Amino acid sequence: METTPDKRIVCIVGPTACHKTELSVQLALKTEGEIVSADSVQVYRGMDIGSAKPDFSERQGVLHHLLDCVSIDEADFSVSRYRTLAMRAIDDMHARGRTPIVVGGSGLYVNALTHPLGFAIPANANVRARIAAEFDHDPGAAYERLKKLDSPTAARLHPNDKKRVVRALEVAECAGRPLSSFGVDFHNEAGENAPYEPLLIGLSMDRAALYRRIERRVERMFEAGLLEEARRIYDEGYGMRLPAMQSIGYRQLFAYFAGDCTLEEARESIQRDTRRFAKRQMTWFRRDGRIRWYDVTNYDETADRLIAELTYLIRGWMKGSQYDQWNNG
Repeated sequence: METTPDKRIVCIVGPTACHKTELSVQLALKTEGEIVSADSVQVYRGMDIGSAKPDFSERQGVLHHLLDCVSIDEADFSVSRYRTLAMRAIDDMHARGRTPIVVGGSGLYVNALTHPLGFAIPANANVRARIAAEFDHDPGAAYERLKKLDSPTAARLHPNDKKRVVRALEVAECAGRPLSSFGVDFHNEAGENAPYEPLLIGLSMDRAALYRRIERRVERMFEAGLLEEARRIYDEGYGMRLPAMQSIGYRQLFAYFAGDCTLEEARESIQRDTRRFAKRQMTWFRRDGRIRWYDVTNYDETADRLIAELTYLIRGWMKGSQYDQWNNG
């Protein structure tokens, strides 16, 4: 599909800790760009260190959108709402002649902007209330049921994410088909057009190197005050089943504050769960054949060359070069 420049965006995707932030800022500086975060934790106000939210010095003056736009106690922030907010920001960038650069590791958020999502998904308040009661009685059983009915959706949800587990079970029961078939994955039957045509740039890294980088990042988070940030949030008394409270880095420390583990065990759990999360991210993105992959294992040595290559690519894309030139070249 050929599109006009005002429907084109750039997406930089990949696992956590693979240089997406620093690379995207440099590319934004060189392409008159602004960044739209596609991170499901960075949307929450006050969850800064644990989400690796770039501070103002890291942003280097580049405008970042979809950061700090949701309260921690927001229980209903959805992919649909993210899509609405992100499209508003992107359309404004197009109107001002700026390059929209979507950056993050949330495959659902990226898909919301680059795939036709079917939001007319069946709903039934009575069924939802019954399933919610079943979840309250035995969350583990509800999650195991979801794994049998819709394993792709179960794989991306935390077992204690009541709102999303219940919703997925509601859809499976009401529609007779899994939620993942409605466009939250790479297959869609809705027949509508995607909001934008993306140039998808994927960053990959040698697994051992990525895992070492994840471990160092967690250590730096603790040095930067993650423990104190998590303690402040915990002491504010939010419900532990809120989506925000299930985020990696926070839920493990909440367990420590509750006396369920030692601090060292919480630290090790954060590192382990982040490694597992990065593996799930790569599995997700590898299925999308549109992504052009770049190995950033030796980023410090190759950054200048990579930035120059991608700057050239992005400028051509936003000027209206044929999509197939980039995807099939």
